[in-house]
Amino acid sequence: MCGIVGVLGQHEVAPILVEALKRLEYRGYDSAGIATIHEGRLARRRAVGKLVNLSDLLVHEPLAGKSGIGHTRWATHGAPSVTNAHPHQAGPVAVVHNGIIENFRELRAELTANGAEFVTETDTETVALLTQQYMAQGLGPVDAATKTLSRLHGAFALAFLFDGEDDLMIGARKGAPLAVGYGDNEMYLGSDAIALSPMTSRITYLEEGDRAILTRSSVEIFNANGDAVTRAIKTISLETTRVDKAGHKHFMAKEIAEQPGVIGEALGHYVNAKGEITLPDPGLDFTAFDRITMVACGTAYYACLTAKYWFEQITRLPVEVDFASEFRYREPPVSARTLALFVSQSGETADTLAALRYCQGKTDKIAAVVNVTESSIARESDLVLPIHAGVEVGVASTKAFTCQLTVLFLMVLKAAFDRGVIDKDQLADYISGLRAMPSLLNTALEQNTAIRDAAYKLSSARDVLFLGRGAMFPLALEGALKLKEISYIHAEAYASGELKHGPIALIDENVPVVVMAPKDALFDKTVSNMQEVMARKGKVILISDRSGLDEASEGTWAQIEMPPVADALAPILYAVPAQLLAYHTAIAKGTDVDQPRNLAKSVTVE
Repeated sequence: MCGIVGVLGQHEVAPILVEALKRLEYRGYDSAGIATIHEGRLARRRAVGKLVNLSDLLVHEPLAGKSGIGHTRWATHGAPSVTNAHPHQAGPVAVVHNGIIENFRELRAELTANGAEFVTETDTETVALLTQQYMAQGLGPVDAATKTLSRLHGAFALAFLFDGEDDLMIGARKGAPLAVGYGDNEMYLGSDAIALSPMTSRITYLEEGDRAILTRSSVEIFNANGDAVTRAIKTISLETTRVDKAGHKHFMAKEIAEQPGVIGEALGHYVNAKGEITLPDPGLDFTAFDRITMVACGTAYYACLTAKYWFEQITRLPVEVDFASEFRYREPPVSARTLALFVSQSGETADTLAALRYCQGKTDKIAAVVNVTESSIARESDLVLPIHAGVEVGVASTKAFTCQLTVLFLMVLKAAFDRGVIDKDQLADYISGLRAMPSLLNTALEQNTAIRDAAYKLSSARDVLFLGRGAMFPLALEGALKLKEISYIHAEAYASGELKHGPIALIDENVPVVVMAPKDALFDKTVSNMQEVMARKGKVILISDRSGLDEASEGTWAQIEMPPVADALAPILYAVPAQLLAYHTAIAKGTDVDQPRNLAKSVTVE
């Protein structure tokens, strides 16, 4: 959600800023802008919509200068418009901001009483005007920004640029990520390493409450108490920040196709040559836990729901799964013998981070399953389990989801073995099934044409239902979410057995029903529910293996064949047709696959 980039450079900065912002498009945005300093004066250009609109504007109204800040905005306070787009400027200060200033109304009232005039509907303008007020009272840029930061409540990452200060930039973070990059007599700020990677491989991640004062040759960092601190400089792998489509039409298509490879890589990190599961230090003693609390949002939440079935059936550990946005407000009791497990692709999800902080001091161990090991959630956890999915650009999560499932399943197996619930032979069987998963996923990807044909049928629907039983129910939820996200078709998912408890009233010839039914122990019951749909003229898309299709496909609207798979592992495999069904439906409808409307990749505000 939103993106920040700042450059104190040696070359004309406007094209560099725009190129860096392009690398942040995956975060989601509805307007963009940059500000530069030229001959001591600030100037801005802003545009609504895609970055190409900003690029076009800069052709006709270029900006000179070798110092600048840029921003992609996802609207919270104030509709998408040029006026509300960042950077915001008040006299001698320009500001870009990710997050929400929670006390902006009080500050706005105070500033208005002091004669300030607001021209936007945003909370960010308050930051610029407050800084301007302090500078008008005689404070220099650094002191004015510092005093402004002390007045702000909420979650934010901020970057400040000042008139007459070609060699000064100030950054600060509280609840939203911000990184400092080091160049050759150049310095950078960015929301994440992806934005900065073409310019530098040397990164410092600011910690909670930090502010940084940058010049081209130095950076001073102060913590939340105002004390000067030293933060580690890390060298990032440029390969891990590569952003390209690799010949695919969309990032989502590329990321779906990458799943066999990234899952194989994840397995290589966690399973040794002897077939033993090794967790990163300090590891987990699963015999010390009586229960597990899992917390996440969106697709990661459905990964947790799937893992709940696995943990309870294989490990015999009770599991609770919560939406992060509800968890801390519910104020659940958390015992010391509970493992608190948080799942987030970005590791910066605001609600999940807040839930993690609620658990600190209440439970003995906090573990995180994340894709970004330098993220806030990772840094604040006792144990970090990377999913090794690589950069995921498409807003609709695909490879991160299946990698989350893979790592969670490995945790399940480790817990079951350590607790004596499964023996070495059973563990070996499960590991063998996992090692076969990349090959099975490749076979599933070969069904692309059949899935595309089914999706074209689906694209004319206004409402779609997804059904699944057991661990396939969370997968049905994920399938419905994917379809909603990128095709804008209303979709819902139900546990198959719940159909006749209400949702069957929706069934008619205009409501397609996607049934996810591998030939497992629950297959017959799922097929019975499917027959109830077809008896009411419902159009069924059946996803099953050859045995299941031979038995139950008669009368269905479309069929998608998956290879046979161990029952427990079916959710990982069946994620592929769910993803491709949504992808091809979106293509048929002509919607924006990679950057669907109103959505952001990383939700860093509540």
